Amino acid sequence: MGLFARWFGRARPAAPPEDGDVAIMARALAAFEAKDYATALMLWQPLAERGHPRACNNLGGLYAYGLGVARDPAAAARWIGRAAEAGDPVGQTNYAFLYYEGNGVAQDHAKALAWYRLAAEAGEGPAQDMLSHMLLQGEGTARDHAESRRWAEQAAKAGVATAMTRMGMFFHDALGTPRDVEAAAAWWQRAAAADEPEAQAMLGAAFHMGRGVAKDDVKALYWLLRADRAGEEKAKAFLGRVRAVLTPAQIAEAEFMVREGGADGR
Repeated sequence: MGLFARWFGRARPAAPPEDGDVAIMARALAAFEAKDYATALMLWQPLAERGHPRACNNLGGLYAYGLGVARDPAAAARWIGRAAEAGDPVGQTNYAFLYYEGNGVAQDHAKALAWYRLAAEAGEGPAQDMLSHMLLQGEGTARDHAESRRWAEQAAKAGVATAMTRMGMFFHDALGTPRDVEAAAAWWQRAAAADEPEAQAMLGAAFHMGRGVAKDDVKALYWLLRADRAGEEKAKAFLGRVRAVLTPAQIAEAEFMVREGGADGR
């Protein structure tokens, strides 16, 4: 579960900025978004060397990807670690991910969990999501369905689609809560609408079986096709059986909706 989109955060740094830092950070981010990585590096590096937490994180991101500078996982970890230790939630989230993956640092799920927890407690949605994932899987800690669900709900409220999918799983699989297929399907609908492939596959299966939603095999095929297009393996188990119960016209209808980008499968 990667968090690469979180490398270059826009949020305010953890420490109060010095005069001019906000403008420099904005110029650097604009350069980065324009793919002018050399300029982004030139602007972020002096701020990072002065200890600006978000600049440290973003400079680490450049080293992590090899953008405007030679790729150097160890240097990336050093700079992101400085951001994390300075209290920047995005830096903490990214530092946790490096420990989770063993990228630039020795893999250590216990350290990853600790950094995710710090960022989660600061309100960082992706960190809340990964903390929930690790607690559910028992990575770096004992399994804890109740705490995992609590953090998944927080991340879902922050708009993290993978957390919405996990909330559906809690209700579908009765993990620390009574089984409720309607609640599961409702969470999957929210996540599927946000383009989360696993939720799209699970929602497609729910429509096929009429579990938590009214049975509708055209909607089932629509969501399964979207999930399959995104590479979600769970969709493959249902695609054949759903196609088998539909007429050619119904299959064409579902395929048309996928091409046209329908939001809810009719």
